[in-house]
Amino acid sequence: MAIQIGAKPDSGFDDPIGMLTDCHRRIEHFLQILCLVAERALSRAMSDEETAAVQAALQYFRVGGQRHNADEEQSLFPRLRAACGDEDSDQIAGLESDHQDASALHAGVEELYTVWIKSGRLSESDQERLSSITKKLRELYQQHIQLEERVIFPRAARALDAETLAAIGREFRARRE
Repeated sequence: MAIQIGAKPDSGFDDPIGMLTDCHRRIEHFLQILCLVAERALSRAMSDEETAAVQAALQYFRVGGQRHNADEEQSLFPRLRAACGDEDSDQIAGLESDHQDASALHAGVEELYTVWIKSGRLSESDQERLSSITKKLRELYQQHIQLEERVIFPRAARALDAETLAAIGREFRARRE
């Protein structure tokens, strides 16, 4: 992503909840690219700029998106379950299910964009499928991010002590090394 003058810098490993929130902004950015290109360019070949943007977005979800899921599922969620007990269990299970659903949708998006890039066009049925999948992804992420940022992350900030948050940050760092 481009650097934006005057923008808040990304959070560091000392603020893992902030890092997850920053990642949500990147998810929204790259998802917007996938949705916009699907909406605007379906009936034609993508421009070089659109192709590059789509390839960057697909790569982000392959790497950064999967790492984000691991950060939540392996580091944050287990500790939040331990700290809060059953209070968050159903919500966290739903978020984990969202990750699986999003992965399946991303596989479809990746497949269709790959066909489009290689062949220069999509069939009408593939156009409809790509449009449908990107809309589903947008809806899924909107609800998912809203729940995490309004409920789960604030609860984690209250429930997890500084030592636990530091351990989570170290795990995040290890995933990126």
